[in-house]
Amino acid sequence: MDNPSHSDMINKAEPLLRRVNSRAVVRLTLWGVAAVALMLMLAAGVYFAMLLKSAPSANELKRAEAARASVLLTVDGQPLASFSRVQQEHVTLDQMSPHLLSALVATEDARFYEHHGIDLWRTAAALLRTAQGRVEGGSTITQQLARKLFPDEIGRERNIERKLKEMIVAVRLERNFSKPQILEAYLNNADFLYNVVGIEMAARTYCDKSAAELDLLESATLVGMLKGTAYYNPVLHPTRSKQRRNLVLAQMVRRGMLPVADYRRLAEEPLRISLNRQTDKTDAAPHFVAQVRKWLVDWAALHNYNLYTDGLVVHTTLDARLQEAATRAVERQADALQAVADVEWAQAGARVVATTPDAYVAAQRKVAPFAHLWKSRPELLSTFARETPEYRDAAAAAPGDDGPVLNRLLADSAFLDRLKRGKTRLEAGFLAVDPSTGEVKAWVGSRDFDVDQYDHVSQASRQPGSTFKAFVYGAALESGISPDRIYQDAAVEYALSDGKVWRPTDMQGATNEPMTLRDGLVYSKNTITVQVSQKVGVARVAALARAMGVELSPLDAVPSLALGTSPVTLAEMVNAYATIAHQGERVQPVLVKRITDRHGVVVAEPVALRRRAMAEGNAIELLDMMRGVIARGTGTAVRTRFGIVGDVAGKTGTTQRNNDGWFILMHPHLVAGAWVGFNDARVAMRSSYWGQGGHNAVLLVGDFFREGIKGGWLDGKAVFPPSRRPPPVRVDLAALSAAEESADDAMDEAGAARAETPPEPASAPADAPR
Repeated sequence: MDNPSHSDMINKAEPLLRRVNSRAVVRLTLWGVAAVALMLMLAAGVYFAMLLKSAPSANELKRAEAARASVLLTVDGQPLASFSRVQQEHVTLDQMSPHLLSALVATEDARFYEHHGIDLWRTAAALLRTAQGRVEGGSTITQQLARKLFPDEIGRERNIERKLKEMIVAVRLERNFSKPQILEAYLNNADFLYNVVGIEMAARTYCDKSAAELDLLESATLVGMLKGTAYYNPVLHPTRSKQRRNLVLAQMVRRGMLPVADYRRLAEEPLRISLNRQTDKTDAAPHFVAQVRKWLVDWAALHNYNLYTDGLVVHTTLDARLQEAATRAVERQADALQAVADVEWAQAGARVVATTPDAYVAAQRKVAPFAHLWKSRPELLSTFARETPEYRDAAAAAPGDDGPVLNRLLADSAFLDRLKRGKTRLEAGFLAVDPSTGEVKAWVGSRDFDVDQYDHVSQASRQPGSTFKAFVYGAALESGISPDRIYQDAAVEYALSDGKVWRPTDMQGATNEPMTLRDGLVYSKNTITVQVSQKVGVARVAALARAMGVELSPLDAVPSLALGTSPVTLAEMVNAYATIAHQGERVQPVLVKRITDRHGVVVAEPVALRRRAMAEGNAIELLDMMRGVIARGTGTAVRTRFGIVGDVAGKTGTTQRNNDGWFILMHPHLVAGAWVGFNDARVAMRSSYWGQGGHNAVLLVGDFFREGIKGGWLDGKAVFPPSRRPPPVRVDLAALSAAEESADDAMDEAGAARAETPPEPASAPADAPR
């Protein structure tokens, strides 16, 4: 037998070697996989141990750290307000409607009584649907409570770590608290908008009853809000809220808690929700705080913060000293002007008793306020009575002839006294802004917040009268018209689109003398202002006003716009004048300087938006023209009555029938304005003297500036940039006017002939667009 060759031996051995090598590879692979798995398990164990350590412990859960309220501070560090849970009232499950608990469990966590903090089936289903592109939450009621109690510890980012921490805390909650305790804590810590936390205050706010008194529909509505309080807000979005309510009812049917027949009947019922606001106590600057809260609510929702639990520190722009000075000025001067109105309307004749309020204050207690108004216009009282809720309710209960209803009300002395006091209460608004930063330094929305919560700074839209003329003359400067351009102070008339003729006049009539553009503004001449507006174009005037800060109120592009006939807010006007004071650069107003978290870390620092609204040189020239209003025009009371001698400029404003009095004063570091009038425009100041902004609103602003400069909070020596024009020289205005008129049609406005300031007129016409 032949011996096998070497090659044959190799061929026979190869399969055996391959089998041996394959087994070795498999063994090595398995060992490698096992090693990697062990390492992953060890890493997961370490990670999970770290999560367990970082999650709140059982002791922390039992203590459940009290939620820390966000606080508001003035710019000088004084406490201003707090977003505390003063509107949260803890109640036990026994003090809650059983419908609430049924609706909550059916909608938010059907297996609440079966799981131990985590619903594995629901979590798996949520993961599957999310993987399919349909995002769905899988958190149990206990997990949601964990997030509410420990937002910082668990975190706000949507990631696996937050979810795992949430689950750990939920399990610990279930170990340390009973199911009823968890439900109670959940409902007492739920947010319901409008600074309302907890089911008790939610029931009072939306249903005007306690949580124990809620019926099934009300309970379903409030539980439905928990899915998204803003989106399902029953006040702002009733249709969405009703749909969500019906979905809650449907879930109750699905869980066997509500018969189908009852669901069909209840689903057709109206929402039956009304807003009964639970107000906060903010004594120092309630209207300012309301504005800050409005801004903060939007900011917090965008950045996932809770104003009532996260302990934010909001550093506002308000200056405590200036706010106090503004509050005192409004209180003092508005009280004095109330005495003027009471006394003047008490007498039959429209005689001006005095040109200072002191005499009126002394006589106020000796007269029957507004007695002559009610005697001379009895129909007005009947009209006012018909507009009250008391009348509407009584008339609805007894349809038909309203005579007996009206007579009963007018015979009710208590009702009549309330009605008269309300209609004849003089109101005021005041705002002060730093023109270089846009920071609001003082804000007084009404004489007394407890009496009138209506904000006369940002909400009240009133005709601005002659304060609007600043935009007319500003547009003229922007068009290239010289402040020394000559106009004739003569009666003018304009044909309107409806075929009527408009003849603007001044209270003291036209002088039929030539007058410069500058003096047309200084003396608030309607005849001059309308001519300038027509020359420039009403659309250009409106565009400049919007660019400077009158952004929200609609402006009717009609000839009378030049005299301030389109209603605006005081906030818009003061902010627009701040643009003038800042040499034509518009700075968006800001209320908050920065926000820090409870550990002092800055989480927001709002930046004021800036844009150029007017050429710097023209704005400086407009400022110079408005210096003249204070020096020799309609705003001289600033100097004569209050002794303010610094570099200031401003404008007065008065509307038809003395309905509105305005005054805005510009200081290099602060612009402040005031409005004075009655909430109902059918009531106004009696005399034309006291009805003028240069005699009423000027008192509030002058008082404020005097105190601010005296207290050293405002620099009385600060100055605006000087006018860039050469000093005026006196010329023959009549001759120059004739020459300009003959050449006017052939010349572009940018090259219009210039003339210098005329001698000072002997008397200044009253400031009112008549």
